[in-house]
Amino acid sequence: MTDASLQSLIEERVRQLGFDWFGIARAEALESELAELREFLDEDRHGSMEWLARDPERRADPERVLPECRSVIVLGINYQQPDDIERRDAPPVGKISRYARGRDYHRVFEKRLKKLCRFIDHHGPAGTQSRAYVDYGPVMERQWAQRAGLGFIGKHTLLINPEQGSYFFLAVVLSTVELEPTPPLESSCGCGDCRLCIDACPTGAIEAPWRFDARRCLSYLTIEHSGPIDEELWSHFAGWVFGCDICQDVCPYNRKRARVAAEDAFAPRKAPAGWSLVEMLQLDEDKLDDAMWGNPLRRAGHESLIRNAAIVASERGGEAEARELQRIAEDASQPDWLRETARQAFERLLDSPRDAC
Repeated sequence: MTDASLQSLIEERVRQLGFDWFGIARAEALESELAELREFLDEDRHGSMEWLARDPERRADPERVLPECRSVIVLGINYQQPDDIERRDAPPVGKISRYARGRDYHRVFEKRLKKLCRFIDHHGPAGTQSRAYVDYGPVMERQWAQRAGLGFIGKHTLLINPEQGSYFFLAVVLSTVELEPTPPLESSCGCGDCRLCIDACPTGAIEAPWRFDARRCLSYLTIEHSGPIDEELWSHFAGWVFGCDICQDVCPYNRKRARVAAEDAFAPRKAPAGWSLVEMLQLDEDKLDDAMWGNPLRRAGHESLIRNAAIVASERGGEAEARELQRIAEDASQPDWLRETARQAFERLLDSPRDAC
């Protein structure tokens, strides 16, 4: 079988498996990208995400992950959901990032990626090896996607496809089979003079074009960060209890060109998309496991979700939220830091009462 025939077979299999994006890059060390990663790590802008700092050289060189790797196949699935999810007028509901309103994307990707790897290894030359990774592996998905011609890195440091926007999950398959790289984007593709994402970021996490500090990002704070959050940042939460879509929502590429995902797995579920702040303040580990099995919110854990809901309730809550905050503050079974967060939120809510949102 010729390389061209194999490539056509792989592309057809990719479509059959339900991937929306497909691109190929030549496997080589990402030298400039590695320099940027090192700067990011040296300045501690990764916060507590220590996994990012483990062996950055391996993350930037596919042959360190898969010996004799020749091709990097990049895949994407659209997760865009309309922002008109049906919500009750009362009580108030916290905002959840679009990507987390349905099924965990890791579960959606993994079965398909295993099938694709088996397909490539079976149809490729004898001894072909392929390995797949979502965002938990030692690969730089966005950078490879850019090299594979699927988009460009926007000023918010996320990948933007000029025809479809940025609401896409990415995965990478490393393979020892040599495939023809897909064409790069036109040099005219990019952000131009636009700085909407920078100006819209409520916490200033996008410090400058292509300069991002995770420690101030609402997505990082509400998902990756454990323990208390500096009260200085509370007023910037803008209702977000898990993740944040602001920098993507304001992007002209998304506003004009993003389309709703065809993938049913990412359609919003009642839990968590319809949960009230009170319901989130009442979370415990069992309730989280029962209601959100297979949902990304489990990554944060119930204590962090209670913390996030308490912070949002301090600005948007009413009497019911105040009662829950007081209960948590007086609950000796809760960690001291969480009790203190609830106490601060309760006092802020009393000092600045607002109508429930």
